[in-house]
Amino acid sequence: MGTIVLSGTLVLVVLGFGNHLYWLAAVAVLLLYVRHGHGTSSSVPPAAGPAGGAAPTSYKAYRDRRDTQAKWERRYRRERPFEARRQAREKTK
Repeated sequence: MGTIVLSGTLVLVVLGFGNHLYWLAAVAVLLLYVRHGHGTSSSVPPAAGPAGGAAPTSYKAYRDRRDTQAKWERRYRRERPFEARRQAREKTK
């Protein structure tokens, strides 16, 4: 995302030699990027969880998610033994 913003800003600066409004647009784009877009990545999806999508930052939160996932997987294997065996067989192929 930063590469696109910087490329667009460079184009606006080059165009600004003919019309100074493009320079103002370049400054506005950089300002918006620094204030709102810097540090976020669109390629990483937000973590879904009880915190409303906020990614947990502690190891304890990670362990809680991991344990919950393991609990659901054990429950699935217990309640659906044939499907679980088939999935395990397909995973080894």
